[in-house]
This record gives sequence, C-alpha cells and structure tokens, in this order.
Amino acid sequence: MTGAAPVLVFDSGVGGLSVVRRIRALLPSLPIVYAADDVAFPYGDLAEPVLVERCRSLIGDLVAAHDPRAVVIACNTASTLVLSPLRAALTIPVVGTVPAIKPAAQVTRTGLVSVLATPGTVKRDYTFDLIRRFAPDTAITLVGARHLAGLAERFLAGEPLDEAALLREIAPCFVEKDGARTDVVVLACTHFPLLEDALRRIAPWPVTWLDPAPAIARRLAEVLGEEGACGPASADGTPVDLALASSGRDLTWLTARFSDR
Repeated sequence: MTGAAPVLVFDSGVGGLSVVRRIRALLPSLPIVYAADDVAFPYGDLAEPVLVERCRSLIGDLVAAHDPRAVVIACNTASTLVLSPLRAALTIPVVGTVPAIKPAAQVTRTGLVSVLATPGTVKRDYTFDLIRRFAPDTAITLVGARHLAGLAERFLAGEPLDEAALLREIAPCFVEKDGARTDVVVLACTHFPLLEDALRRIAPWPVTWLDPAPAIARRLAEVLGEEGACGPASADGTPVDLALASSGRDLTWLTARFSDR
C-alpha cells in the first residue's frame, strides 16, 4: 500500500466490492482497505443492539489500526442503524449506504417503485422515514429478500448461479396495479449489484435498477476534497490495496476475481 492514508470500506461480506468498483473508477489512485465481517454474515440476522455494538467495536479497531482518512459503510443494513453512533464516535468522515428512495421517486414514470433489500433494512424506521420524506406520493413495495445476498456471495466465489432461486427472490418486486407496472427497483443491498446482469436477464419485464454505489463514490470524493481524484490508477489494477476478513480468511483471490467482472 502507498504511503498515503487509505479509505476504509466496511461490509458484512463481499457486497461492498460493488461500491469499491465505483470508488476505484472515480478515484483511481486512492488507497483502499476493505474489511468484511464475514463471521457475522448476514447482518440481517443480528439483533439491532448486537449489530450496533459489533460495528462500533470492529470499525473502531480498524480505524485505530489503519488510520484512514474516511470510512465507507458499504452496507445498507448496518448504515440504517450505526451511522449516527459512528459519526459521534469518530473524528473522520463516515459515508453511509442508504436505500436510494429519493432518486427512485424522481425517475419513476408509473409511480410504482420496489425496494429490494435485506429483511433487516425493510423493517427499519430509517427506511420508513426516507419514504415519508422523499416518496410520499409514490407506491413503494418493500421486498425483504432473505437469500439474495448469500446467492451473490456464492456467485462471486465461483459457484453457478441458481436463477430459479434468484427469480423467487425478486418476483415480489414486480407489481401490476390499475394497468401500471413497477418501473424502478432500488437495489438496497450492496451485494445485489453483483448480480445485476442476471437480474436484468430474468426480470419479468424491463425496469430501472437503481444502484447507490455511484452516488456513494461521488459523496466520498466530496468529503475527501479534490486531491482524492488525482493521480494514476494502481499499477497492478487490483481493486483494493488490503483486504481483511473478521474470520481471518484470505480475500485476495476474491477481490482479484471481482475486478474481472
């Protein structure tokens, strides 16, 4: 890793690599430390107090060890709970990942939008508050996909994708009402863009799939300032400079595989 201070990107698994891809495209010279809390994956299964304390402790230790310029919480489930306590505890910027409900309400033509998320995200007060604030006149369908993040993890690890299982997970997103159809699906988990090609292929009809990662990368560039966007890409083309897992497993091969997708 270069001598410059890195950015820490944190997720429960490998889904945050969809955010890393966009950060790397926008800020090619930025050193990135990627941390996956794979021991506790999926985060949607954790009780809220346990999740908050776990994220605070792990991220606090990672910040102490790597002295990053900023932290990106590349996980919707965690962000809906831990952004406020983390920002209160840390002296560096913390960029979160929240469901892209506001832009979905702005781009829908039919007024029917689905939010495809984990079961944890769809039940959070944070999510309902976003709907009240930014989409009061939009018909929002919340879909808690229990197995989709796991499908993405296994796909990235090289397993064949079970498209029948994938279709079962996304089918509730496709709503027909009074002659109108869902035309926007918010990908409210960073794992889900890893499957976007397959999602487009098996969807019952074409929709706009909203990936929050480009907006996260732009927000990170804003908080870092202009110098974050300068300089050449890393010579070896790797997506991250250091990849860590709470289980201790080696993620190097996984991040390299992702860079080819």
